[in-house]
Amino acid sequence: MTDFAERVERHRGELRVHCYRMLGSFDEAEDLVQEVFLRAWRGRDGFEGRSSLRAWLYRIATNACLDYLDGRSRRTLPDQADSPAGPWLQPFPGHLWEPVAPSADDPEAAVVAKETLELAFLAAIQYLPPRQRAATILCDVLGWPVRQTAEALDGSVASVNSALQRARATLRTHLPPDRSDWAPSPPPTDEDRKILRRYMSAVERGDLTEVAELLARDVRATMPPYPEWFADRDGVLAALATSWDPGSPHYIGTLRMLPASANGQLAAATYRCPPGGHAYVPFGIGVLRVRDGRITEIVAFHEPALFPSFNLPPTLDR
Repeated sequence: MTDFAERVERHRGELRVHCYRMLGSFDEAEDLVQEVFLRAWRGRDGFEGRSSLRAWLYRIATNACLDYLDGRSRRTLPDQADSPAGPWLQPFPGHLWEPVAPSADDPEAAVVAKETLELAFLAAIQYLPPRQRAATILCDVLGWPVRQTAEALDGSVASVNSALQRARATLRTHLPPDRSDWAPSPPPTDEDRKILRRYMSAVERGDLTEVAELLARDVRATMPPYPEWFADRDGVLAALATSWDPGSPHYIGTLRMLPASANGQLAAATYRCPPGGHAYVPFGIGVLRVRDGRITEIVAFHEPALFPSFNLPPTLDR
């Protein structure tokens, strides 16, 4: 019993990532991993070793996610939403994600070059019906053979091939135009990190001129759970000017920022000290995309409850 639990626990991290890709929610992925372990424990006598333990757990996780998604709305970002009420995507803490690497006792867990958690991919894949989503993740992200994927989904090779064909066409429609299918972007460079530091400093100082220099003209900014979104630099700057103006009824107070990492992308955690406040409290986690020395996308998740998952402090002193 102890040996089984220990062997299963080794896969917690990658199963959490798999469930997150399927669901688009970090909180729900955490809950589903516990359900996966419970199903594995209950069905342990039926594990006959015809596949690896890892493949067996992925099959359980995939079907647990399909059961959970039955009848639920897809998660989106505000600029893609069917409803102003969401439900919204959530970010994934960078410190909890490590691309799968091979090990001596599980050689099939090869490094997969296309393994990605980038928000653009997560947002695009949510457009797929659940079974197409599962087939795409298993085949095109994790690199499973079609036959193995068909077995995991209790389907045929023909049905999986058909699902993949439809899913790939849908993804090409919803991925950014400068991306090739679902291949991940390269990791942030030192220059990208320099841009992030300049951005954080400018926000803390309330320096709109500096922020303007860092934003691309066609920058896109969303702020889930708020339904508003902005499609250009002028719109972003106008919103910031209002919220940073002490004379405005929409003034939010002063800000402090800490660097973070989410979904393999640069991120910054924002803390706010409201007017008359005595400490900086969690305000949002912004995930940034940088290209050619400019910030091209900001997704600011205003969910303070996510801060502990990112190992961020609960408050900052003035």
